[in-house]
Amino acid sequence: MSEGLFFVEEAAAMTGARVYRASGFTAGEISSVSVDSRKVLPGGLFVPLKGEKTDGHLYIADAFSRGCSISLTDREYWESHKTELEAEARKFRCAFIVVDSALTALRTLAARHLAKFGAFRVGITGSSGKTTTKEIAGAILRQAGPAFMNEGNLNSDIGLPLSVFGMRGSPYFALFEMGMNRVGEMDILVDIVRPQAGLITNIGSAHIGMLGSRQAIAVEKKKLFQALAPGQRAYMYEGESFGAFLTEGILADPAFYGETSTPGFQGAMDLGLDGFTLFLDGEKLRFPLPGIFNLRNALGAISLCGGLGVGARAIRQGLEAVAPLFGRGEIVRGDVTFVRDCYNANPQSMRSAMDFIESLAWDGRKVAVLGSMKELGAYCVEEHGKIGRRAAVCGFAAVFLFGEEMEEAFRVLGEEGFRGTSGWFTDFGELYRAVEAFLVSGDIVLVKGSRGMELERLPQEFSGRGKTGKTGAVHV
Repeated sequence: MSEGLFFVEEAAAMTGARVYRASGFTAGEISSVSVDSRKVLPGGLFVPLKGEKTDGHLYIADAFSRGCSISLTDREYWESHKTELEAEARKFRCAFIVVDSALTALRTLAARHLAKFGAFRVGITGSSGKTTTKEIAGAILRQAGPAFMNEGNLNSDIGLPLSVFGMRGSPYFALFEMGMNRVGEMDILVDIVRPQAGLITNIGSAHIGMLGSRQAIAVEKKKLFQALAPGQRAYMYEGESFGAFLTEGILADPAFYGETSTPGFQGAMDLGLDGFTLFLDGEKLRFPLPGIFNLRNALGAISLCGGLGVGARAIRQGLEAVAPLFGRGEIVRGDVTFVRDCYNANPQSMRSAMDFIESLAWDGRKVAVLGSMKELGAYCVEEHGKIGRRAAVCGFAAVFLFGEEMEEAFRVLGEEGFRGTSGWFTDFGELYRAVEAFLVSGDIVLVKGSRGMELERLPQEFSGRGKTGKTGAVHV
């Protein structure tokens, strides 16, 4: 198979488009796809998307100037800017593929590219834990044969199709994390992936502000299972409260995972920050990610991969080889130890993180720096209040709260009679100075918040001042 993605005429035929070529245009094959004009490559295709603040069509000339030679364009934009677009094409000797919608065309091209491969396609979704479960399953599958998975959390209706174009060679497995924050997004994702197995980690309240209720979230997540055919498997945690709803009326075979239902699992020994010793199929192995939530993510991956025919040895090797992603529970060790989990936050993951720190055997003081949780809508005040209530009884010596939404958590923290040091901040500099003044050698600090709060800056600042040293990684 060619290392290119498709030829220009082929892409046009796939999307029902027509092609405009300037004189001197010679490129025939598309080798990459980008929606960012600053990241285009020679031989690449630029996809201009309309956003809330700008329109990618305004950056077509920039993409051409950086070596890209082909661009999609919405038909409506082409017809209203034809003269200037043709001039740009002549100037750079480039071509346009004129489509009804660049976003729809992006998804169509991704689906057609994925369909070229004979890989077994797996979809993973859930309110929390889906990225970690995907990474664990990917580590296992790569022990069994060539496997592809979407990078990081490129899991949206734009990110997932972009990730598909990274598929090359002949992977035996294709593993996709599938995220959604609005009604209908999961329909788009399953239409691209056409999964042959699916796993839902849990139904929580992430993005509840966009969807309105956990029931509505479950309806959207269930679409992964509804896309599966008879004889295919739909995996979920054995204790999932929405389990009956998720399996009702689906054609696939329900398959549960967990402490009592994952085949071959014989127990685990908790090693605190160092993860677990797992007993699996009569063998002992080291799984490096700590916390009961990560144990359950591992059990989901074990059940999924075992159901795909992966052998016990490959499963053990994959579990031991797991490495977490940036910002997803890294441990920064030193005089002060930071547990940095700043990539995302929702009520379930926030509580799980605090539960983990509370259960951890630690000689020094325990400190929490908690940032706002986003996309909670009408539930915002209630859920932040619950975080304050939980933080008050976790045994923290100090709780520092950051972000406007955390005002309610601070109020409840005081209402609950928290007797440690506490503070609420909306300015990062003030937060930093308060935390710095409080910490002493031997403390452990949980740093948890939604991505937009950028709380990863905190341990980085202290690292620069010699407060911390060696960096490891976990997920909370």
